Amino acid sequence: MTTPLLTLLALAAGYLLGSIPSGYLAGRWIQGVDIRSLGSGSTGATNVLRVFGKGPALAVFLVDVLKGTAAVLLAKALLQGDGIAAASDWWVVAAGLAALAGHSWSFWLGGKGGKAVATGLGMLLGLVPAVGLACFGIFLTSLSASRIVSLSSVVAALSLPLLMLGSFAAAGSGLRPAYLVLALLTTALVVWRHRSNLQRLLAGTEPKLGQSKG
Repeated sequence: MTTPLLTLLALAAGYLLGSIPSGYLAGRWIQGVDIRSLGSGSTGATNVLRVFGKGPALAVFLVDVLKGTAAVLLAKALLQGDGIAAASDWWVVAAGLAALAGHSWSFWLGGKGGKAVATGLGMLLGLVPAVGLACFGIFLTSLSASRIVSLSSVVAALSLPLLMLGSFAAAGSGLRPAYLVLALLTTALVVWRHRSNLQRLLAGTEPKLGQSKG
């Protein structure tokens, strides 16, 4: 049953889970430094890879994915325990978006954060696993071809609305408007958070994996 209290709890939990500053904490634990002053300044897994290496980057990536998945699964448990309704779909989606907001604008970091790609993947895996896996496959394919994480992230994000529409058709369950709106908003957020990367891509100065930021 969806009640105002449960809805508020789901939204707050989503934001709090998303706001866990895994990349920042990794920097503090590994070398006692603030990763926001190193590399690209991002707290995401890509900058952790650039600064600290593969092991810490993988750990941060997994934590960030789990944040998004946990936010959605908790919202489903709180709001859809008695079945799925159109109204509860919107609130589950809102909890997922709250996790993205928490990751991108963490109150622990004074409103700063990462670019929401890994947490967005986790959110999708919690909502529609097939779409999340397809997005991740597109990301890996693009990364293999270009070796540019930002470009691959944007390509995967742009594919998301089409993948979501395809999932509705494949399931034969009809359109779920809340999920489609989520796909569009997630795409917009990821592209907007990568606007400086896109400028460097156009200028030909965006670094590839294994290169330092120019």
